[in-house]
Amino acid sequence: MSYQLLKQDVLFYQRFLKANGFYTARLDGSWGPKTDAADAAFVQQSESIKLRFGAVDARSESNIITLVPQAQIAARKFITILTDQGKDVRLLSGTRTYAEQDALYRQGRNGNTQPKVTNAKGGQSNHNFGIAWDIGLFENGKYILADSKYKQLPAMVLPELTELEWGGSWISFPDFPHYQLKAVSESVATVRGLFESGAAYV
Repeated sequence: MSYQLLKQDVLFYQRFLKANGFYTARLDGSWGPKTDAADAAFVQQSESIKLRFGAVDARSESNIITLVPQAQIAARKFITILTDQGKDVRLLSGTRTYAEQDALYRQGRNGNTQPKVTNAKGGQSNHNFGIAWDIGLFENGKYILADSKYKQLPAMVLPELTELEWGGSWISFPDFPHYQLKAVSESVATVRGLFESGAAYV
């Protein structure tokens, strides 16, 4: 999702901002001066992170801005490490609202003929909390689908970014393009509870 879409679900965005120290008022789902100020502070910090760690391609930038600051830093380092090793990697997705997650979950179910892409409903994915992203690997400008290519990448980045987890290590539904920042708990339900109350979870 884009940063502008992130702002359309005001309660979701307030939770995001509060959990990351930008918003201190009541979670009321109403965009007012305090939400506006928190949004401006988040954007300012995001710009500072970009200046410090370097800008990347436009597609990746549109997704990085939806991540929490710690994940923004990790994502930029992630891209730099792989770029330095000759890999063309871009962030294809970042944060999703619960509604967007539910839409993805419906794919491949209840008569929907699209392929299944997730087993997580809204609030059951770390994409919903601004700490996860999916990548695309490109060679000569062509998007690569082969799992074998994605399986080569963790060995290049995880030793340097120990704060990350790789979706390819999951047993039930391995997700080779998926990376996420480690949260305070491995329980998504715990992280969701913290997020929804506006408490820190990374």
